[in-house]
Amino acid sequence: MKTSVPISTLLFQKGSKVWSIAPEATVFDAIKLMAEKNIGALTVMSHGLLAGVFTERDYTRKIALAGKTSRETQVKEILSGKMVTVGPDESIDSCMRLMTENRVRHLPVVRNDEVQGIVSIGDLVNWIISTQDATIAQMEQYIAGGVTA
Repeated sequence: MKTSVPISTLLFQKGSKVWSIAPEATVFDAIKLMAEKNIGALTVMSHGLLAGVFTERDYTRKIALAGKTSRETQVKEILSGKMVTVGPDESIDSCMRLMTENRVRHLPVVRNDEVQGIVSIGDLVNWIISTQDATIAQMEQYIAGGVTA
């Protein structure tokens, strides 16, 4: 099912609160903050600008498996150079495609260098499922004669 709904609609419904950490913070501090907020990613902000996204996956692959310590390693040491962002007018379909093509699970929404929010692959999947459920319910009502065309 295709949807041209802008990602800003999903952000409005989800809420646009974004938790951030400085690049100089330790990975331990980042993990601690993610655990406290029950989230899987943090935006990394430097001088008010988005410098990257730190995720649980970054920790497992770049700290735990690399034999580094989270208390001594700074977040900036393990940020990947490639960052994918979208504007608030980008469609949900387009965001899903970008996330799949770039193998990322979190997508910052940015306008004029300001982070408007962040969406996860789970947010997009939940949106699509909810939209499909609503469409199916409307079709069932129409078929049963409960809605006029």
